[in-house]
Amino acid sequence: MSINYDSLSDNEIISRISANDNDAMEYMMKKYGGIVKREVRTVYLIGAEPDDLMQEGMIGLFKAIRDFDSDKGTVFSTFATLCVRRQIKTAINNSNRKKHIPLNNYISIYTENDKYGYELEDNLESDDNNSNPEDMMIAKEKSKALNETIEKALSSYEKKVLSLYLDGLSYQEIAQRLDKTEKSVDNALQRIRRKLSE
Repeated sequence: MSINYDSLSDNEIISRISANDNDAMEYMMKKYGGIVKREVRTVYLIGAEPDDLMQEGMIGLFKAIRDFDSDKGTVFSTFATLCVRRQIKTAINNSNRKKHIPLNNYISIYTENDKYGYELEDNLESDDNNSNPEDMMIAKEKSKALNETIEKALSSYEKKVLSLYLDGLSYQEIAQRLDKTEKSVDNALQRIRRKLSE
């Protein structure tokens, strides 16, 4: 007998997962996968693919589903977002400790900027015990350099594509918004990645 998970609340589905319902787990991973995509799009990894952090984010989502306790009065989506962010932060902190070479040049993208949608700012969050002023200064310099690279190296069209991509729009949505083809958007993002990695 097939179960319509859409008709169940998150708490009910998680109860089923606790009873080893693998289909319920798969349903929740798909349902909240968008949280992972949104969080991963707020960071840019020089020398690494977005899939590296996507995997970390999915681990965070899995942990959220496994550890969620509805008795604490928390909404699952809020708890899941927190767990995904923590997992990504842990991956970044580990990379700063030289455990994962591809993540060593993490730069965060958060604050709005009138010029092209976002300002790249240092968000190398770490525990107070692990904060190193020299590393923080280097990170700020890298962030500033990347910000200048975007301003100088990217065309007006590429800046628009980057801004919309960071807003979480798909290739198709960006193409519709800019009245371009998906291939044109894909080519622009490839050029952006190449220019920023250089």
